[in-house]
Amino acid sequence: MALQATPYKIELNLSDMDRNVYETLRFTVARHPSETEERLAVRLIAYALFHHEQLAFGRGLSDVDEPALWEKSLDGRVLHWIEVGQPNSERMTWCSRRTERFTLVAYGNLRVWQSKELDPVRQLKNLNVVAVSPEVLEELARDMPRSLNWAVMISDGELFITDERGQHEVPLEWLVGER
Repeated sequence: MALQATPYKIELNLSDMDRNVYETLRFTVARHPSETEERLAVRLIAYALFHHEQLAFGRGLSDVDEPALWEKSLDGRVLHWIEVGQPNSERMTWCSRRTERFTLVAYGNLRVWQSKELDPVRQLKNLNVVAVSPEVLEELARDMPRSLNWAVMISDGELFITDERGQHEVPLEWLVGER
């Protein structure tokens, strides 16, 4: 018998002063049985960073032909493909060919991955890669409640998340491209 996805009810109060986006977003997101809480937290961070009314969660781990998040045009073209984690260079090349803009939100220990997988694809024209601090990510994901309320503020490229445990500054390091 297959394990079921775990639903999380999310309330995201987004204040993105860099893009003049101020929204209260309520949605449910499914966590795949093999997905860690850190990966789910990174998907939520990516959703806040790149929020657009057409941005939607893909099937991600359930379907390799879909990203973690994507923004599609009304005619079905993929405008922005967003992956999370540490994909290999072949996957990054494959993804970048399917969209106008490809963004990777990387997390974990990235030192070896950067030289082995990222360096060969840095020349991709539509590639943007941002790294999330593993220490802050671990704190955000620890004992993540199934009903999550985050206040996210983005100002001058800085990201702050406030939850029931307090405020967390989330350092972002742009490895390739920019937001």
